[in-house]
Amino acid sequence: MTFTFDRRLLLQAGAFGLAALSTPGVAAILTARGFTHGIASGEPAARSVLLWTRYVGTGETKLRAEVATDASFAHVVSGGEVLASPEHDCCAKLVVTGLEPDRWYHYRFIAPDGTMSEVGRTRTLPTGDVARFGIGLFSCSNMPYGWFNAYAHAAARDDLDLMIHVGDYFYEYAPNGTYPDHAMAGRVPEPDHEILTLADYRLRYASYRLDPDLRALHARFPMIAQWDDHEFANDSWMGGAENHQPDSEGPWSVRKAVAERAYREWMPVSDALYDSFQIGALATIFRPETRITGRVKQLDLGEALHGQADIGKALVAFRDGPWQDSARTLMGAKQEAWLNEGIAASAKAGTRWQVLAQEIVMGPLKAPAELAAFSPADAPAKVQQALGAIVAAAKVGLPVNMDSWDGYPAARTRLLSAAREAEANLVVLSGDSHNAWGQNLTLDGAPVGVEYAGHSVTSPGYETYLPGVAPQNLARAMQEANPGLSLCDTSRRGYVSLELTKERVRGAWHFMSTIQAHTTAGTTSEYRTVAWGARRFDAS
Repeated sequence: MTFTFDRRLLLQAGAFGLAALSTPGVAAILTARGFTHGIASGEPAARSVLLWTRYVGTGETKLRAEVATDASFAHVVSGGEVLASPEHDCCAKLVVTGLEPDRWYHYRFIAPDGTMSEVGRTRTLPTGDVARFGIGLFSCSNMPYGWFNAYAHAAARDDLDLMIHVGDYFYEYAPNGTYPDHAMAGRVPEPDHEILTLADYRLRYASYRLDPDLRALHARFPMIAQWDDHEFANDSWMGGAENHQPDSEGPWSVRKAVAERAYREWMPVSDALYDSFQIGALATIFRPETRITGRVKQLDLGEALHGQADIGKALVAFRDGPWQDSARTLMGAKQEAWLNEGIAASAKAGTRWQVLAQEIVMGPLKAPAELAAFSPADAPAKVQQALGAIVAAAKVGLPVNMDSWDGYPAARTRLLSAAREAEANLVVLSGDSHNAWGQNLTLDGAPVGVEYAGHSVTSPGYETYLPGVAPQNLARAMQEANPGLSLCDTSRRGYVSLELTKERVRGAWHFMSTIQAHTTAGTTSEYRTVAWGARRFDAS
């Protein structure tokens, strides 16, 4: 994600309290043998699920997977064989079939010498009439900035059925990179530099996947996952990224290819760029790809205003020209057609909810007029000028973040129009921004759906960029500037969970009391509910 102001300058006033965690270093990762990183499952269907593990042997190793209805494996009902090969960093994935819908299962892997992985728990999706389904939503897990308490909290729950991770599963930066140079002692991932090569990306996954809370989440629940930008490089698009310099870091196509390869090796995902998942007659979950497949380059308001004598005139020209260009797309024409047709087919079939699990904030977010006054009195002149430009942009209707759907308004209008035409009950799930937003999505003033935009697991939010502003004051100003904004929290970390029933979706933003200590004590929650057919959050 990118804000339109200079992040490095705004971070000069930021500060963190720090704690410690002991994380194995590169030597321990590279010398580990056997089952090194636990197990995981993903992309469940009614009668199948994808299983993952990693096994390091002396070479290519054939593993056997077992799936049972009980934790003791007295009743094994499915399984298969799969190779753990050095060619794929010793990661092994297979899809097990022949399962029953709407069932919890236990699974494990067995090596040729009889050693076993830990036991995982997974489940299949229901069919037919479904009374209730629970989902956990995560994004933006930056290891150096705190404990993954959100993962721990969700992993301990018994009322969730599926986890969805919408990206920034890790960060590509050097340990003390673009974010504040205050990484927690002991939570510094490997390697010790920005990742560029296939070996680098693999090692970063290996480092993150040793975190006990992330391992516990994967061990207890199946996951639907999609990358965002940091699994590649900050502010990626199909032809490059803000954090990629071809002159010194080589061709973008090479970096993009190795990043995608490592993701598919280490994550419990198939090779499908985008897909959908059916929760019986209750919901269709669509998992599009809005980052590197068809996204055109993000607009840069700073570049548009550079050297302009009349800022107001330049802003209007930018708004009416490049910003509203109908050719600008996040997904490309083929994927847009797939998604629009899928939403229509889901609604026509009588499925109650059309759930869009995707990477970036969809609802419009403009800066409040007070933003310029929120900057510290001793902030550099460049920071104050940047904030002033953001406020001026808001006055002509331009948003804060050009990397979100706000930077592609024509594409957003096409999607919302398709949902309205289909009479869908649209529920959008988002991440990326690090902050919590509950949005009523509208088209021409009429309700179209709602958005649960999740806050980060650990990555810093506005509380770091504007440390002198009381969070409640910033939230109030943001809501006054954005009428569709039902909920706003710009200072706390955590995750979102949702309970889907036939008559309503009830979503909760869970806020960790801290990420500077390893605890889930003191977690609080805020809720928003949408009734079927209302397409907007309840007034209460």
